Amino acid sequence: MSANTNTVLDFTRADFPEGFEFGVATSAYQIEGASFGGAGLSHWDTFAATPGNVAGAENGSVACDHYHRWAEDFDLIRDCRLDSYRFSTSWARVIPDGVGAVNQEGLDFYDRLVDGLLARGIKPYACLYHWELPAALADLGGWRNPSIADWFADFTEVVMGRIGDRLQAAATFNEPWCIAWLSHFLGQHAPGLRDIRAAARAMHHVLLAHGRAVQVMRGLKLNSVGVVMNLEYSAPVDETEAAIAAARRNEAIYNRWFLEAVFKKSYPEEALAGLEPHLPTGWADDFDIIAEPVDWLGINYYTRKRIAADPEAAWPSLKEVEGPLPKTAMDWEIYPDGLYHFLSWAAKTYSGELPIYVTENGMASYDRVDLTADAAERVADPDRIAYLNGHLAAVKRAIDDGAPVKGYFIWSLLDNFEWALGYDKRFGLVHVDFESLARTPKQSWHALKAALSSND
Repeated sequence: MSANTNTVLDFTRADFPEGFEFGVATSAYQIEGASFGGAGLSHWDTFAATPGNVAGAENGSVACDHYHRWAEDFDLIRDCRLDSYRFSTSWARVIPDGVGAVNQEGLDFYDRLVDGLLARGIKPYACLYHWELPAALADLGGWRNPSIADWFADFTEVVMGRIGDRLQAAATFNEPWCIAWLSHFLGQHAPGLRDIRAAARAMHHVLLAHGRAVQVMRGLKLNSVGVVMNLEYSAPVDETEAAIAAARRNEAIYNRWFLEAVFKKSYPEEALAGLEPHLPTGWADDFDIIAEPVDWLGINYYTRKRIAADPEAAWPSLKEVEGPLPKTAMDWEIYPDGLYHFLSWAAKTYSGELPIYVTENGMASYDRVDLTADAAERVADPDRIAYLNGHLAAVKRAIDDGAPVKGYFIWSLLDNFEWALGYDKRFGLVHVDFESLARTPKQSWHALKAALSSND
């Protein structure tokens, strides 16, 4: 990215509708420390223990030690004047073998988290699953096994039976595309498979598990239940028919597969063309469960991808081409118009008048650390401030044009374990020294605090 000098955010609360929520998001494996509190092994532990899978041979064993430092972290959320916090629960922490005996220490931990948030006036948003499957279930085929829908329903009953009554809202899954396609077809995340049949079955079973979890939460009388989808803008590399068709296939796999299943009881034809032969028998009979009504939709958005046809490759016969826009430290193009597009498109095409939340948006930046500077200048991240300005402007434009957007959650509160990229990529509003685990609010945290405090 080119250098920015931004030190302030271009908005205040008054620029958004009354009741609009500003929050931050994290996930369990990325911050908690998987070696604490009686947690069982997850497939991320075993994936990280395999040479070559994670940069620097790093893992989430300690991560940010949020398991012990959660109170300090929640104080940072409160002091930033944020309204809401979105966290995930670890299946392996709550039920170490995935089924059977419950680890009460794990349930107690999430109980403390919810009470700690409420005590600070922070609204708790929980996501049941953010990518960490108990290793014992991976041994049984994981997301390829149709029984996983019932296993996940049982996990939902245990967790939501304990904390559901005090949540502002609950989501079933974070980013089904990552759970299924990124991890079972592209092989970049646990379990690291590159198999179209595994991917097709995971793509279906995660949706079936979503529907079963919604049923369970309705049985527990929860009335603010949703799902979080990651959407990525697919731009054809040129105006040729081949590039346009490739971008359309990519969009069908990435964005439309999961939204159409939940809201329209169908899968897009462009994706079925390659995946239908590998779907489980009777897949079309599961849509009534998959499409159990939800109360809100979460959208995670980061970037766009330029897509070209790749006729020499097997289906889906496409490839990404580097784009010309400024990029984050993840090498992702910065394209706020994509967020505007998805907020408007999702409402018009799928979710209608249901509330939409931007459940993740943020960037990995090239932070410059100077612990001798004044507190508000110790970790300068002007690029992140510029990124937030651009994307919040897109959110406001979508709201002004009628999209029912009710909140915006920044990814992330803390620098953390960034999955296969280890600890190198820093998305946090708060800098974490991974040796001492000391927390230092960045310039963006101070800018956000100022913006959210301006109407106090």
